[in-house]
Amino acid sequence: MFKLQIPLLLASGSPRRKEILHQAGFEFEVKIKNTDEVYPADIPLQDVPQYLAKLKAAAFDEESKSKIILTADTVVILENKILGKPKDAAHALEMLKSMSGKPHDVVSGFCIKYKNEEIAYSNHSKVYFKSFSDEELHYYIHNFKPFDKAGAYGIQEWIGLVGIERIEGSFYNVMGLPIHLVYKELMNIKA
Repeated sequence: MFKLQIPLLLASGSPRRKEILHQAGFEFEVKIKNTDEVYPADIPLQDVPQYLAKLKAAAFDEESKSKIILTADTVVILENKILGKPKDAAHALEMLKSMSGKPHDVVSGFCIKYKNEEIAYSNHSKVYFKSFSDEELHYYIHNFKPFDKAGAYGIQEWIGLVGIERIEGSFYNVMGLPIHLVYKELMNIKA
């Protein structure tokens, strides 16, 4: 495990982000504060995840005096529209059908905050889905319940294994955290 000189706090409830950070070898604690994920209507869609990551980091100003704060957000963009987390199975089916046989964009933004310093980036990946049958989509939704995932899917789950024809960009970015960028920035922070 990488023990940074300064304690690391992951401000995210995402089990995927925890897994990625753990696999990258970091010791960290997790703390969540509810933040309204609202963004200006005129912001470019690709900028939304970084904007929201910075908004989430702002809730941890006090903690950032003694700890490194890491926040993140991920969006799926299809045909100039953000696909958020599905409300229910019918909504998940609608989202997945809309992406079936088409490429879509996944943008993950992150913010690292420590004392008065703030670093924020976003990373872009293009994901190409095969055409899914209704039976396949029902199977996925019923067995994997992707209701906490942007775009109603997890790349690391069954649908990613059988349905992604190719990815342009980082696999881990699609999973929710562009760890190659996060790692580089975390390793540059000195006490």
